[in-house]
Amino acid sequence: MKKFILITTLFAVAATAVFLIFKFKPSKQMIDEETTLTSRDLYFELREDGFVTPRNRLEIKPSFNGRIEKILVNEGDKIKKGQIIILMSSSERASMIDMARTISEQEYERWQDIYKPIPIIAYMDGFIISRQKEPGQIASPNEAILVMADDLIVKAYIDETNLRYIKKGIRSKMYLDAYPDENFEGIVEHISYESKNFNNVNVYEIRIKLLKKPKSFKSGMLVTIKIIVESKKNAPSIGNTFISEIGDNKTVTVKTGNINKPIFEKREIKTGISDGIFTEILSGLDQDETVVIFKPVKKKN
Repeated sequence: MKKFILITTLFAVAATAVFLIFKFKPSKQMIDEETTLTSRDLYFELREDGFVTPRNRLEIKPSFNGRIEKILVNEGDKIKKGQIIILMSSSERASMIDMARTISEQEYERWQDIYKPIPIIAYMDGFIISRQKEPGQIASPNEAILVMADDLIVKAYIDETNLRYIKKGIRSKMYLDAYPDENFEGIVEHISYESKNFNNVNVYEIRIKLLKKPKSFKSGMLVTIKIIVESKKNAPSIGNTFISEIGDNKTVTVKTGNINKPIFEKREIKTGISDGIFTEILSGLDQDETVVIFKPVKKKN
């Protein structure tokens, strides 16, 4: 008999503890905010850092040692394949022309006509992104006089944990760090097949083709990339501040009962898409139920 009473008493204590955990009346806490499920359009957005870079970068170098006589293009100029962009003298021509100049202007002009400078041409269509030397300077086959590009694209490195969200052809919005008020769109045109290791993290390079280039677009600029990887319209949701998370479990505090005697219940919920501010509620909460959070209790000194 005593054993039965002891077991019954322990059961009652345990049941009361469970009840107090899941349904309670806070004595000193006051409600800070209340909310109910509201339908919202939610977007899960992936943000990455990228940079502007040429699709193909070509350094224009002479095939011989000599002196630059003329550079016929400037940074930003568009050029065509086969266009003459530099005139150079070989070391021998430069010496001969300089000697003729010391004799007379007429002798100088005569040798200019006889011994023409050597033209250097562009090897692809594109534009000049860097001018690294000026006329009168000596150049060798190891030194670039000009740098050109065929096109400018955006590159980024994606953590392998986020790679599942990136697909070829997906659109992205981008913002230049130098001009945050300007935004433009692009399309992912390539995802690398081989990873690189940065700071012990496997990343994959992606290339983004621009649909329209802003005027301020320049090689080397830093870019913020935003890719919407998931979206849902009219999703029943609440603010993230109302959701408590311990491990894999997510709960909310639901207010039930009447106005004079409210009862607060800890309720486990299942969630869906989140935009970082609001989260979709898949189950555990009805449309007309009120969810609350309490004001933090100030500790007495």
